[in-house]
Amino acid sequence: MIEVEHLTKRYGTHLAVSDLSFQIESGQIYGFLGPNGAGKSTTMNIMTGCLSATEGHVRIGGYDIFEQPEKAKRLIGYLPEQPPLYQNETPLEYLRFVGEAKGVRGEELKRQIQDAIQRTGIEKVCRRRIAALSKGYKQRVGIAQALLGSPEVIILDEPTVGLDPIQIIEIRNLVKELGKTHTVIFSSHILSEVQAICDKILIISKGRLTALGTPEELERQLRSAGEIILTADATAERVEDILAAVPHITEISQPETAAGGAVTLRLKTDSDDIRAASRSIFFAFAGANTALLELSVRKASLEDVFLELTESGPAEVFSKEGDEEA
Repeated sequence: MIEVEHLTKRYGTHLAVSDLSFQIESGQIYGFLGPNGAGKSTTMNIMTGCLSATEGHVRIGGYDIFEQPEKAKRLIGYLPEQPPLYQNETPLEYLRFVGEAKGVRGEELKRQIQDAIQRTGIEKVCRRRIAALSKGYKQRVGIAQALLGSPEVIILDEPTVGLDPIQIIEIRNLVKELGKTHTVIFSSHILSEVQAICDKILIISKGRLTALGTPEELERQLRSAGEIILTADATAERVEDILAAVPHITEISQPETAAGGAVTLRLKTDSDDIRAASRSIFFAFAGANTALLELSVRKASLEDVFLELTESGPAEVFSKEGDEEA
């Protein structure tokens, strides 16, 4: 549905987006995740044709956003981070204006406005001035305008920013509903939000794509971020001697000595199966006739993945098919 190829954006000497490439499939909800200043909004502005690119291409449904903007933009509904609302108008007046600007007329315009009003739940406020609405309702009006013109793709830039907890839940549920009939892309820097809504996640850091996949796939990608924690009834030297014969251990923490002389260590492994690595450790201590008092596994979470990828910069970009991209 959407192809982004080698996208680059420079502001003078500042590189906001660097050689960004990915594909968006139809009928799914994508979360565009990254810390503030990572380049998410810049990328979305380029994808929607609101901003030019220094290099690269964006194709929406096969149409180049720069070379065939009218055809490409007809496929997109966009809510920027700051919704472009006319405060002195009512939502009904505003939606009529936006619909006409998108080329929708007559009975079809009335039908689309009513549908957008119902889907976004703004029936009760559609005749009030926008200036008098809460932030949550203003966001809903912004999403309603994005639905006009029957776009195939809905792009939402930080749709829950500044909302209270109840409003956030309402907007999340609305995004889930939109995902049943549209391809949805929304940006956020909140991990829990992306996990709760998205089918797939793109992680961007310093203007570069660092990972792409489902939440489960991203956790598996950095399984080495998981830890094995063990406590043994032995000296630190004895424990380290036993571990030296266990394969796939990449890092051993400084030992911590507990009451009674037991030693606790945290281990990292490059094994594809962290539980198999744990079994190897168990049998190594059993073979050495040394008691393990505790052996536990802490698997990598999406937060671990996010922190490692955004702090270390671009690594292997993971997709469902297992492909690697630059």
